[in-house]
Amino acid sequence: MFDLVSFIPRAIAQSIPLLFGSTGEIITEKSGNLNLGIPGVMYVGGICGVIGSFLYEHSFEDPSQMNAALGILIPLICCLVGSLLMGLLYCFLTVTLRANQNVTGLAMTTFGVGFGNFFGGSLIKLAGADVPSISLSTTSGLFRTTLPLADSLGVFGQMFLSFGFLAYAAIVIALVSSHVLTKTRIGLQLRAVGEDPATADAAGIDITRYKYVATCLGCMIAGLGGLYYVMDYANGVWSNDAFGDRGWLAIALVIFTIWRPNVSILASILFGGLYILYLFIPTGTDLAVKELYKMLPYVVTIVVLVITSVRNKRENQPPESLGLPYFREDR
Repeated sequence: MFDLVSFIPRAIAQSIPLLFGSTGEIITEKSGNLNLGIPGVMYVGGICGVIGSFLYEHSFEDPSQMNAALGILIPLICCLVGSLLMGLLYCFLTVTLRANQNVTGLAMTTFGVGFGNFFGGSLIKLAGADVPSISLSTTSGLFRTTLPLADSLGVFGQMFLSFGFLAYAAIVIALVSSHVLTKTRIGLQLRAVGEDPATADAAGIDITRYKYVATCLGCMIAGLGGLYYVMDYANGVWSNDAFGDRGWLAIALVIFTIWRPNVSILASILFGGLYILYLFIPTGTDLAVKELYKMLPYVVTIVVLVITSVRNKRENQPPESLGLPYFREDR
């Protein structure tokens, strides 16, 4: 029998990295930058948080003596700084040097994974672990602290309130991003930059600044997805190449939600549920069936892409200048 009470919390936990990644990528793409380096950015965000927490936690003989606030702030700041540097690198290459965005994004994904694996492997050697992983249980416990009401509200608390603060931060960030993009002057100007940078430039909007700020902010948000995965979802355990394809799923989610961060909240839960559905549906020893279930998020994305293309509504299309460099002197 399908255990819904167990399935929903796991689907939500699985969805948070996707929500962080898709929200960050939506903000980036609204400026006209197509950042396919999101998987690498999430990886760098995760390993930078691990480096900060590893150095702080291992500076104590007894990790229980750690300051709780610093135990959260240090990996959080390290994650944001690492992700910011990835965003600045992407912008320098694509906005300043006008390199091809697709190639740059793919190169940054490769670089991010290699960067994470190198420093992850180095930390594993420093820790002298018997297995190829690092366990930061004390820091993870701080990130996984649930709301006080979770235990007293029975099934509802177990299903919706049994998560760490980053899970709720992801939802708040998505809602705030949606409001800023659709209801504020800054959001209007950002969308103008993504749709028609020449017209926006003629109107006095600083194209370079908007692209830099939107992309760097998007990378910082996406990086939090990597930090959440390690500190909350994986219980503080870092293993090289453990992220799987979550970064690519986050990019697929952008298309699925038609570039709307508020829609990403429910859509990410759907994707998270589809991602782990094979664990809850009996398939016996038939591995082929399990692999088919794992394909569901991508199949759904392709279906949505086909439907939106056939309907061809302007509001359902990506920003007009997405992926295209802007050459002011040619105008």
